[in-house]
Amino acid sequence: MANLVVRNIDEEIVRALKAQAGLHGISAEAEHRRILEQVLLRPKKRNLAEILLNIPGVGEDADFTRQQDDEARDVFT
Repeated sequence: MANLVVRNIDEEIVRALKAQAGLHGISAEAEHRRILEQVLLRPKKRNLAEILLNIPGVGEDADFTRQQDDEARDVFT
């Protein structure tokens, strides 16, 4: 396994890292690894076209025609 040394980190970031590590009950080094894994190895984001192509067909447009009663129509006229 490789080692990573990060220099010149702002003290505010170091304090935040240590605080977050404390909340998780782990060392600052372990928290640093956890953050790197979470950010760098998370699943690839899909673009909108990919998401839309995966939506299953659920009916025809006519199946979703909006019906308004007379009272609601009066409010909007």
